[in-house]
Amino acid sequence: MTKISTNNPATEKTIATYDLMSAETAFEKIEACHTAFLKWREKAHEDRAPYLIDIASALREKADELARLMTKEMGKLYRDGLAEVELCAQIFEYAAECGPAELADEERTHSGGEKQGFVVYSPIGVIYSIQPWNFPLYQPVRVLAANLMAGNAVMLKHATICTGSGLMLRDICIEAGLPEGLFDVLIIDHDVSDEVIEHKRVRGVTMTGSDTAGRRIGQKATQQLKKSVLELGSNDAYLVLEDADVELAVKTCVQGRIYNNGETCVSAKRFVVTEAVYDAFVSAFVEQMKAIKLGDPTHESTELGPVSSQEQFDTLVAQVKKSIEGGAELLCGGNPSDSVGHYYPATVLANCQPGTPAYDDELFGPVASVIKAKDDADAMRIANDSRYGLGGGIFSRDEDKALRLARDHFDTGMIRINSFGTADPNMPFGGVKHSGFGREHGGFGMKEFVNAKAIYLP
Repeated sequence: MTKISTNNPATEKTIATYDLMSAETAFEKIEACHTAFLKWREKAHEDRAPYLIDIASALREKADELARLMTKEMGKLYRDGLAEVELCAQIFEYAAECGPAELADEERTHSGGEKQGFVVYSPIGVIYSIQPWNFPLYQPVRVLAANLMAGNAVMLKHATICTGSGLMLRDICIEAGLPEGLFDVLIIDHDVSDEVIEHKRVRGVTMTGSDTAGRRIGQKATQQLKKSVLELGSNDAYLVLEDADVELAVKTCVQGRIYNNGETCVSAKRFVVTEAVYDAFVSAFVEQMKAIKLGDPTHESTELGPVSSQEQFDTLVAQVKKSIEGGAELLCGGNPSDSVGHYYPATVLANCQPGTPAYDDELFGPVASVIKAKDDADAMRIANDSRYGLGGGIFSRDEDKALRLARDHFDTGMIRINSFGTADPNMPFGGVKHSGFGREHGGFGMKEFVNAKAIYLP
């Protein structure tokens, strides 16, 4: 039987070893999940809500244990792990509190307003959730909470390196009272995963990851005529306009680049800075990035931990090297030590050129790409000169101008004005172009995998 191991990126030591499941075992779990769904779908939304509230409470009770496991498995700062647990508890609470209204039957008229009809949001069955490692708890929870409220069941295939976090989430849900089988974890390889997508009990597929993986998963789902939701990362641009508060921009952009060790899909990655404030921004930005303390993610004083794996480390090294060869200037960082652990220093690349990873691709780690723009209009052009469109930001003292740019010109799913953040349960989360399609959070995620059923009365 093939085995997989999870490893601590800070120490390079093995944490645990797991057996990969066969297709037969995976299918048995899917059938059990479907059986649990048949009972769960009969509950009213108001009757599902208390289960979610109990899971939120259980997550908070296990916060320390969950945060420490996430830190061990992918190098996240311990305090960021605690914040992630709290966010997940809030997501369950949001679904419980807002779900009944979001999913309530809608009364409508038809035939010229003379006859009565209803729109009913009916659950469809087992949803297959394929999730990455950068937020071991949050990624599966944002799918799970919404779909449990909608009346669906969920099967999770988590990233190999955080298998333990996925299993702990399942166990916490069961201990909190969620019916067994309604949410389960598959420890499988890519070939078996493809078979899971084809399984007749699986009614929808949701996946977060790279655009390359998204194409593959989306194609498999489409071949089976199954709906998919894809969140595929980005190289988000943060614009520093001519009238920006440079001090605020620098502080916020540093935070946005190193948050979660730089391994966040919706985070500040490209910094498009107008000529008017370029020198002032770059000087202060580099100074603050140089001061970032790299070290043990369990220590309170640490600001930047290791990247998640040797593979991720090697990818980052190659991307930076190729970007410099393509004309980028290394202003700080970029020279990781040979010590134990996958530690990559806070790095700034300037003069990043089209055709290189620092300009075109997603650098998943603490590497900032700085690009000079002639003026505000040029900055907006450069920001949209990307195959991605997940998030972004605008720094300007004129909030009305920033709002107009965000609303009318920024071709992304989410824009922050004079601030940085990742997700909020009450706001939609998702992107456009190669960043995928579909939305999570804000009530939108609860309706992605339901049957909007039209019922006509005479």
